[in-house]
Amino acid sequence: MSFTTPPRPIDVTALFPQLAPLARTATRLHPRPGSPTVHDSSVGGPLLWPADEPWPHCEELHEKGATSVVLSPDDVRVLRRNRAAITSRRHLGRPASLPTPDELAASKRIRQGRPWPEGPIPLLPVAQLYARDVPLPVSPPGADLLQVLWCPFDHPTHPRTALRWRSAATVTVTDDLDSPPEPAGIKSQDYLPEPSLLAPEQVTEYPHFMELDEELRRQLADPSRWGVSGSTDPQEFYRNELTTAPGWKTGGWSRWGLSDPMPRRCPECGTEALPLLTIATFEWDAGSAGWAPVEERTNPTPLLRGTPPANFTMTVIARGYDLQLHACPVSPDHPHIELVQ
Repeated sequence: MSFTTPPRPIDVTALFPQLAPLARTATRLHPRPGSPTVHDSSVGGPLLWPADEPWPHCEELHEKGATSVVLSPDDVRVLRRNRAAITSRRHLGRPASLPTPDELAASKRIRQGRPWPEGPIPLLPVAQLYARDVPLPVSPPGADLLQVLWCPFDHPTHPRTALRWRSAATVTVTDDLDSPPEPAGIKSQDYLPEPSLLAPEQVTEYPHFMELDEELRRQLADPSRWGVSGSTDPQEFYRNELTTAPGWKTGGWSRWGLSDPMPRRCPECGTEALPLLTIATFEWDAGSAGWAPVEERTNPTPLLRGTPPANFTMTVIARGYDLQLHACPVSPDHPHIELVQ
């Protein structure tokens, strides 16, 4: 499995050489549903976890709000399997393409929900990244494996994440690694990533328009510098086509949309934190369709019925945004920063 980002419409550094020193490499992960093992880089797959290390839990109180019942991870998996079965029968037409009585009964039972979970909540695996597969912009000395987990409840508007850095060679594999504890319920189906394998691809990124100095912003906003018609907004063209790749990725530059750029200072030492991992709702959307891989245009990845386009991991952040994790370059063991954009 491999995916290729189309070449950018222009070489922006040929028009604006000042951008060349600001280029950064990002690694698009291109997660697609699969069956990862603990030895694979993955999204939503099993983690290589030491046999003698307790599984992390969230100890905070989780307010019910307007939601009084939740689904278990297994409930969500059953619903997705049923959707996949129904989707696989669509080409047969009616009545074969309709839900079976067993599928309808399972859906009715599951959607009644479960009691709100009490006590500490086991964290869910979100991503596992081996440095051999995915270049990481920062890592502690000796670490070659990054694991990301989260509490599947809002804190307050998105799941709170936890990072684990490891040397993979030091982890003793045991039979119980495939069945870590799971929460009795999760806030949303959107917080259970679909197990996915990765197809890493490196691309070049540039800073958001508002992170550039005033003179360069003035030049970029001048249509005559681009040789384009007055109907083309240079700032929008730069933002959508030339700056930051959408989707799951490591490294690169921060994406902005909900807010203007703001400082991302390490809470421990004050150093400017760097983008580590972007957990995305979509690999692309209408505004960033130019970043859709070439292979997806000729042979689209099948999606379950009802799944939004390019939502391959079935993860939704804040109704359709991204959760960007930033890490301290001085010491990745310092607390990381979460940013929704």
